[in-house]
Amino acid sequence: MADLELTGAEIVVSCLRDEGVKHVFGYPGGAVLNIYDEIYKQSAFEHILVRHEQAAVHAADAYSRSTGEVGVAIVTSGPGATNAVTGIATAYMDSIPMVVISGQVPTAAIGQDAFQEVDMVGITRPCVKHNFLVRDVRDLAATIKKAFYIAATGRPGPVVVDIPKDVTQHRCVYEYPKSVSMRSYNPTSKGHSGQIKKAAQMLLEAKRPMIYTGGGVILGNASAQVVELVRLLGYPTTSTLMGLGGYPSPDPLFLGMLGMHGTIEANMAMQHCDVLLAVGARFDDRVIGNPKHFAQEARRIIHIDVDPSSISKRVRVDVPIVGDVLQVLDEVIKLIRGEKSRPDEQALKAWWAQIELWRAQDCLKYDRASAVIKPQFVIEKLYEVTQGDAYVTSDVGQHQMWAAQYYQFNKPRRWINSGGLGTMGFGLPAAMGVQMAFPDAMVACVTGEGSIQMNIQELSTCKEWNLPLKVILLNNGYLGMVRQWQEFFYEERYAESYMNSLPDFVKLAEAYGHVGITIDKPEDVEPALRDAFGKYKDRLVFLNFLTDPRENVFPMIPAGKGLSEMILV
Repeated sequence: MADLELTGAEIVVSCLRDEGVKHVFGYPGGAVLNIYDEIYKQSAFEHILVRHEQAAVHAADAYSRSTGEVGVAIVTSGPGATNAVTGIATAYMDSIPMVVISGQVPTAAIGQDAFQEVDMVGITRPCVKHNFLVRDVRDLAATIKKAFYIAATGRPGPVVVDIPKDVTQHRCVYEYPKSVSMRSYNPTSKGHSGQIKKAAQMLLEAKRPMIYTGGGVILGNASAQVVELVRLLGYPTTSTLMGLGGYPSPDPLFLGMLGMHGTIEANMAMQHCDVLLAVGARFDDRVIGNPKHFAQEARRIIHIDVDPSSISKRVRVDVPIVGDVLQVLDEVIKLIRGEKSRPDEQALKAWWAQIELWRAQDCLKYDRASAVIKPQFVIEKLYEVTQGDAYVTSDVGQHQMWAAQYYQFNKPRRWINSGGLGTMGFGLPAAMGVQMAFPDAMVACVTGEGSIQMNIQELSTCKEWNLPLKVILLNNGYLGMVRQWQEFFYEERYAESYMNSLPDFVKLAEAYGHVGITIDKPEDVEPALRDAFGKYKDRLVFLNFLTDPRENVFPMIPAGKGLSEMILV
């Protein structure tokens, strides 16, 4: 029997099936209609029709963040492709493995300003790990296999596969490669043994140690190793925004999030430690501010990261280790357990005494007797009601920081937010992606009245798929973080940050077929949350919390300042 020839569209669908993809998020259009016709005929995976291409990519992104699998989105050419760029850039900044298939005009029309033509390869080049334009159907299966491999290995990231419409019509024999070998791409996974030995010795010699973890711990599935190392040594640990949940937040060895809105104890310990272990983190501007301020205190730094370009990029390190964080930490732990020498107990005791003095300042305190709902209170109650077991997505702004500060994440892959790009409109489609991955899980989208309106049309998608996620709207009537910066740095000139034409969110939620509730008293916060996750557990509930419009996020480090230059009130 001769090998069966398939069309390019059939090959795309067959590749996704053979890759084990279970969910695809997308929006059809002319350039991908052949692919969608084949999607209609298959049953290997579910396609989720979103209401905007940006939402498709955000949903695929969050699906990946929560499961560890490669997310998949399909968009058409032209405006479909450009609508996806924000989602692609979001995934790129946070190193999320994703494959985005975009339609393209026929090969003969490329470069002719054809209807709905854009140079998707050129447009996305700065914000993808890699991209492909497939001009020959015979290259299609191998290209898709490479896309999944590149997206998931090394430092993960989004890969775009741009497919002209005529390629989806051409035929060839289908064979999906079992493996990939690329001469130009060989990411390092095993760390240098000599450097690992140096790191273990340096950690044991530390008098004022600190362990600093980032999103690479989550992406590298190394949370168990971080927990083992921290508890083995008894050292203080902190996390970036993207690393929350990599170490259990309620544990006393955890000092809270560090950086611009981090705790006093985390920031001061970072600034005054003598040995710093950085794992899967990149010393970005929101974490250490201006590098010259960070360098004021002498310290020895060990940096473990799968991406060599991230090491010594902003801060010079003493022991660089390029490799898979899980494998490297396993080796570090093995060496430390095999050593006869142990950390200096007296020095460590004195270091912890200093840390507890910083911690005693209680930098996250707020007015709990307020007659107006405080946003921090809502997040604390959300944590209590869900017992810390929810998947929490967020948009970007004050509400994002309050969620990071007050929801005590104790498991990895439960905190889903746009860190690097800071994308408003991320939260709701992200919650959809998580809920599709985990239909029975508690999923909460913490958002603001500015962010939620950027992709609010996805309430329609939620209705179609009966997604029972909960929208936690901290409604303060402002673009909150913009207003906070205007208060601090622009002499209270609130230029275009006041939202004075907000919709009736309850009626809007009901118009989409969901439950809407407005809460304006502190005593009603917990009952409303319990109803949402209990009485209405199988419905999408839109909770409109009317919060204090003047509340600010503290602590705060002004842009360009150092970790010890925090504004506390």
